[in-house]
Amino acid sequence: MSEHHEHTVLADDPRLKLVDRAMKRLQYQPDALIEVLHTAQESFGFLSRELLAHVAACLKLPESQVFGVATFYHFFTLRPKGEHSCIVCTGTACYVKGSGEIVHRLEKELQVRAGQTTADGKLSLGTARCLGNCSLAPMLTIDDQVFGPETPIGAETKVRQLLEGSDDKS
Repeated sequence: MSEHHEHTVLADDPRLKLVDRAMKRLQYQPDALIEVLHTAQESFGFLSRELLAHVAACLKLPESQVFGVATFYHFFTLRPKGEHSCIVCTGTACYVKGSGEIVHRLEKELQVRAGQTTADGKLSLGTARCLGNCSLAPMLTIDDQVFGPETPIGAETKVRQLLEGSDDKS
């Protein structure tokens, strides 16, 4: 009964039908979890705790396992994404060359923590273990455009220019 009560708001969402259809097609097999989470994220844009709990219940998996998988893989996100994204590489080569300082500066200047979205919804700031472009260390991507080698001030300037540009369009 409590399970039904927890999912009543989600149950009214038409996007849930796509997720349920994917689970049914995959015969509710626990090893279909990653494919189901991909479908859920494509449908909703991010994986809410309520959505993860629904998937766990349907696949008869512990919520902790589903949450663990969702947080382990870089391509899943648990929060709504901003209009723009900035991903700073924190792989070994980038970190040794100062990517930690870039993350710290962006967090401080934009008043957002890595893994979160700014209060105005304009920018999601994230980190990745390795973006596979070590020759550009330290590197980052802004809306899928690659920058590097980058400096903390350069990164902040590029992000601010992007955000000021997006304000002009509205």
